Amino acid sequence: MSLTIKSHFAYPTYLSFTTKPSRFTGYNTKIRPNSIYHFNPLKLTYYQPKKMQAPVQYSPAPVIKSSLIEPDGGALVDLVVPEGERGAKTIEAESLPKVRLTKIDVEWVHVISEGWANPLKGFMREDEYLQSLHFNSLRLKDGSIVNMSLPIVLAIDDETKERIGSSSHVGLAGPDGDLIAILRSIEIYKHNKEERIARTWGTTAPGLPYVEEVIIPAGNCLIGGDLEVLKPVKYNDGLDHYRLSPKQLRKEFDRRNADAVFAFQLRNPVHNGHALLMNDTRRRLLEMGFKNPILLLHPLGGFTKADDVPLDVRMEQHSKVLEDGVLDPETTIVAIFPSPMHYAGPTEVQWHAKARINAGANFYIVGRDPAGMGHPTEKRDLYDPDHGKKVLSMAPGLEKLNILPFRVAAYDMVAKKMAFFDPSRAKDFLFISGTKVTLDFSRIWWCFEASFFCNNLKYCAALHVKLKMLVIESSIVKGTRGTLAPRTLKVPAIKALA
Repeated sequence: MSLTIKSHFAYPTYLSFTTKPSRFTGYNTKIRPNSIYHFNPLKLTYYQPKKMQAPVQYSPAPVIKSSLIEPDGGALVDLVVPEGERGAKTIEAESLPKVRLTKIDVEWVHVISEGWANPLKGFMREDEYLQSLHFNSLRLKDGSIVNMSLPIVLAIDDETKERIGSSSHVGLAGPDGDLIAILRSIEIYKHNKEERIARTWGTTAPGLPYVEEVIIPAGNCLIGGDLEVLKPVKYNDGLDHYRLSPKQLRKEFDRRNADAVFAFQLRNPVHNGHALLMNDTRRRLLEMGFKNPILLLHPLGGFTKADDVPLDVRMEQHSKVLEDGVLDPETTIVAIFPSPMHYAGPTEVQWHAKARINAGANFYIVGRDPAGMGHPTEKRDLYDPDHGKKVLSMAPGLEKLNILPFRVAAYDMVAKKMAFFDPSRAKDFLFISGTKVTLDFSRIWWCFEASFFCNNLKYCAALHVKLKMLVIESSIVKGTRGTLAPRTLKVPAIKALA
């Protein structure tokens, strides 16, 4: 697995992996070991020093130091126009041909403008698009490689293309018509939807959420260029204070004197299995020698499919988890990751990991079937559940990120709590996920009784269950892993939760 730590050892130490100078920092950093699997990235193996000609003075113990890793490309981009220039830029934007954005397009403007896709400075031109689509990476002018597994593009229709004409710049307007940005030095090229879908998802089967929502209704051309965003993107949904940019997160990590940052992404409520894993990861980092590892609890806040738990419900639950001390508020930062969700499995999880590098995280926790979903037309998972963590360990441009595979947690029916799975007594454990809970209402109350969810989730989940019941009564609910029928819902459980 990838394990990159800026390390300084007080005596000659020989590790079980090879090192090379990092192109980003100049420090020696670990590259992938020969075996990428069954490897514990938090366990360093020290060998006895080789005999040396001259006597060596040994310190009593190795000292490990760490700092925030540099963003891809070396410096974070900030594409928001300075406040003093916004008036003039807005007047210019009004004079340009307009491109109307969708809500999800605006989410991508947000992502690009704050540096999550660093060093990308706008929607991809064709050369960048082809590199992303075929190589999952971009080659920079200095020859270095950064990961970029998802094409970040803006589609336009033929009518908009005609309206743009020979203009070199366009104004970008939001769904309500308000000007959001200028796209400069534009390039328009063909949008081959079938190729994009096949290479991103590995299938062209109907029913892929992002494809149905974004790509199929999109225009037949893509437009790329450099972004100048007229003002910070805000959603005015009561959650903007959670939307911390990479720059803001790095500032907060520095304020807390973090010597390691480990990121955990989720799109479901935090359950006790998650909490067990996150607290155990911090313990193991402390055992490695880090003094103040900070957890970035980073729920995805852009587009998600209809049967995912709504963002406001999730954020309320995450807040309660900290209030109750399930996670330590002093060593945890909760923030929203503004990216839309593709459900593209191993391809997309690279994007999720790469974006956290730009926020300063040097450890990334990855679990079973990351960014995956059920096959839209067959009764099976769309991706191999183990491929996400394997791909992360080999992906170009992610060498400086430490990949931390999940330790498997399950409900221990003897201890009556979530615990790490013990193969020697496998029959005592019950496996269930937050996704399955939200897709099978008949199990929700049992899960509360079984200590699956963290405390104070009951009223949050009750709200979501009530919303889903309304949808079920309209006979339009269809989950990614099968159709939900009204009989799967236990109404008494809802009354108990209310």
